[in-house]
Amino acid sequence: MSQLFRTVSPELWMQQIFDVKSARQGGVVRRKLRDVERNVGLAKLQNEVQRRGYHAVLNGKQVVIFCNNEPVRFLC
Repeated sequence: MSQLFRTVSPELWMQQIFDVKSARQGGVVRRKLRDVERNVGLAKLQNEVQRRGYHAVLNGKQVVIFCNNEPVRFLC
């Protein structure tokens, strides 16, 4: 039986999301839903995204975070 070992705390994992270059420059960050759920939980990530005034979308098994407070429009 294999075991999963956490290598970083949930707080550090979340901090690392917003510390990447694309996030600091107001771009987008993408993470697998499975990783979000395993490391911090979707609800906690949603709370942090809202606290920062950002937006996020879920598409399939990917979470895409828009690291700015611009409106998000679906084009098609």
